[in-house]
Amino acid sequence: MDSAKPSLDLVRSVTDVHVLRALMRHRRLTRAELAAQIGISKPTAGESVRRLTERGLVADTGERTPGGRGRGRVGSYYALAPAVGVALAVTIAPEGVVAECLDVYGDALARTMREVDRPARPDHVAAALRSAAAEVRDAADHPVRATVVSAADPVDRATGRLVQLPDAPFLVGELDPVAVLAPFAGGPVVVDNDVNWAASAERDSAGAEHLRDFAYLYLGEGLGCAIVNDGEIRRGRSGLTGEIAHLVTAGPGGRAVRFIELFGELGLRRHGSTAIDVGRLLGSGATTREVIGTAVAGVVAAVIALADPQEVVVGGSWGPALLGDIGAATARLPRHVPVRATALTGEPVMAGVRAAALDHLRASVTADG
Repeated sequence: MDSAKPSLDLVRSVTDVHVLRALMRHRRLTRAELAAQIGISKPTAGESVRRLTERGLVADTGERTPGGRGRGRVGSYYALAPAVGVALAVTIAPEGVVAECLDVYGDALARTMREVDRPARPDHVAAALRSAAAEVRDAADHPVRATVVSAADPVDRATGRLVQLPDAPFLVGELDPVAVLAPFAGGPVVVDNDVNWAASAERDSAGAEHLRDFAYLYLGEGLGCAIVNDGEIRRGRSGLTGEIAHLVTAGPGGRAVRFIELFGELGLRRHGSTAIDVGRLLGSGATTREVIGTAVAGVVAAVIALADPQEVVVGGSWGPALLGDIGAATARLPRHVPVRATALTGEPVMAGVRAAALDHLRASVTADG
């Protein structure tokens, strides 16, 4: 029996999506160039451009190809219209709230930062979020269709709310970024923790086909771990996979100690906080560094036992600097897994957030196609 042919509406819809994606890749194209890029006829490309223009998704740029004197007809260039909107990429961290507005090509149209107190209070962070989001949205002057947020705290995967755990170094209390940013967002607000976003950026920098199973160990003012399995971030039932601060590991003299408490015993906490004093840690002597390396190795051993990664990537503000001490200690573990420093050193968290925001924005645009 012959299979049913796709409906004309379905064919048109698929063609429109291909046209939108081609314009995302190339920014501007003529109808003839669209036809060649997609592998369709020029009349089919022209009809798709007409439909998308009527829906406000594509616009004539006003630019023309050279024509006449044997060079063929003059062609009009088309591009995605401003109505396709923008995405917000937001990070919430001890250093402050950073907000960027991205267009559909991934270019940053606006960026701003708001400082927050230490330790941060939810009402102060919420005010900083609103102020930063409003500034970049108004600067871009386009509809916001996607919003992606990173937070330096555990995130409830069902609600997007930040979760306060004992000894949390950053936020005191709970914050709901989804509710705070809803007035600025024309679509869903996606929230995840900073370590997961850094891990996703690390995965994408290497290519998911090359780096499919790894653990990303974040060692900075706070402590965290992301697990990537089969190319996907694993978050667990409530989103708290990778909260390693309270793992029991080896402390001074081989005594058992919770990972986060080690830094208090070594005098490496910021005053009045459980946050690690990164400057003091980096200036510590060889003996202290060896103790920290051994403690980190205990955490790595637990991660290896539970997640079986192909490698462990070390990031954060002090992790890569102590890689020698960490590597020496992990070399003594019964199961050997390569341990290396992150390949991304320039805003890895924001890199992950930007990529996700762009993906969500483009998906929103093609859904309208």
